[in-house]
Amino acid sequence: MPESLPPDSVGLVTPQTIAFEEPLTLACGQTLGRYDLVVETYGTLNADASNAVLICHALSGHHHAAGYHSPEDRKPGWWDSCIGPGKPIDTNRFFVVSLNNLGGCNGSTGPMSLNPDTDRPYGPDFPVITVADWVHSQARLADHLGITQWAAVVGGSLGGMQALQWSLTYPDRLRHAVVIASTPRLTAQNIAFNEVARKAITSDPDFHNGRYHDYGTLPRRGLMLARMVGHITYLSDASMGEKFGRELRDQAFKFGYDVEFQVESYLQYQGERFSESFDANTYLLMTRALDYFDPAYDFDNNLSEALKQARCEFLVLSFSTDWRFTPARSEELVNAMIAARRKVSYAEIDAPWGHDAFLIPTPRYTDAFGAYMSRVAREVNA
Repeated sequence: MPESLPPDSVGLVTPQTIAFEEPLTLACGQTLGRYDLVVETYGTLNADASNAVLICHALSGHHHAAGYHSPEDRKPGWWDSCIGPGKPIDTNRFFVVSLNNLGGCNGSTGPMSLNPDTDRPYGPDFPVITVADWVHSQARLADHLGITQWAAVVGGSLGGMQALQWSLTYPDRLRHAVVIASTPRLTAQNIAFNEVARKAITSDPDFHNGRYHDYGTLPRRGLMLARMVGHITYLSDASMGEKFGRELRDQAFKFGYDVEFQVESYLQYQGERFSESFDANTYLLMTRALDYFDPAYDFDNNLSEALKQARCEFLVLSFSTDWRFTPARSEELVNAMIAARRKVSYAEIDAPWGHDAFLIPTPRYTDAFGAYMSRVAREVNA
C-alpha cells in the first residue's frame, strides 16, 4: 500500500461476521439451521436508511470490495476502482454493503464451515445454492442492518444476476438495479465451459468425492485447470494478444511440452495462485448457481413476463469484446425490460478486455456508471 492512502480510498476497513439463527429453506429443499455472512461496509447510513447500496460479487469474489485491511496491504478490494469518495459508487453519498455469499470460502457459511450435525466440515454435504437463495439471505442481511429498501443493488457477471433476481423477488425493496456484464441465463456454451471446469476438479485424484479435507489433501491440479479454463473465457483474444502475443519465455523453441509461451506461463501462475486461495467445493457450487439461473423459467420461458414483477429502474452495461456474456445477451434483457414496460438505461462499452472489462475503470464505463449513480444519489437527497 502507498505510504499515504489515496484520497479516493475508503481507507482501512474491517470485515464483520453476522450470525443468523433463523433457518433458511433453500430452493433445493434443504434447510440451513443457522449461518454466518461476512460483510464489509463503507460510508455512513443516513437517518432514514435510504442511501444504502448492496454490492453482489461474481463467481470468485468476496466481501472485500474496497479499501485495505491493514497498513501492510498492497492490494485494495476487488472493486476499489468503482467504490470510494468521488468514484461511481461514491461513499460520500452512499452507505455501501458488500458481502461474501453463502457457500463462499471467505468466512460466510459454506463447504469449509463446520456442519453442526457432524462437527466436521460440510464439504460435499453443503446444499446446492441458487441465486434466489443468495437474495433471500441478503434480504435478511438488509433487515439486520435496518435497511427496508436499497437505493441500488449492483453487481457484475454473477453479481448482475443477483441484482436482477432482487428486482423480481423483492420488487419493493430496491429502487434501482445495476446489471453489468451479465446475462438473463447462460447459453449452452457457457454451461459447457462450467462443466469442463467442474470435471477438471472432480477428476483430480485428490478430490476424494469432495471430502479432501478428511484426507489432508486439496485438489490443486483440478482447481488450477478449472481456473485456467475460466480465465481464458474472461479475457478477449485482443487483450491476450496485447499482453502476450506469441512471445516465448526463452526466445527459442524447445520442441517439448513444458511451458514455452508467455501466455502458458501466465495461465499456470493464475491457476496455481487460485488453487491455493479458493475452495474446490465452493467453485462447484458457484458454477452450478450460474447454470441454474433463469428467471424466465417459471414464466413459460417468457422473460418479459418475468420482468413484469419488477418495480425498480435498471441500468444495464455490456462490453464489446465480452464473449462470455456477450452484448447480445444484455440486449435480450433490455428488450425484455422494454416489452415489460420497465424503465431501463443501456450502454455497450467499447473495451478490449473481454468479460474482465467490468473490473477495469475505462473512462466511458466509469462515466456512464457514475452518471447513473449520481442520479440515484440525487434521488436519495431530494
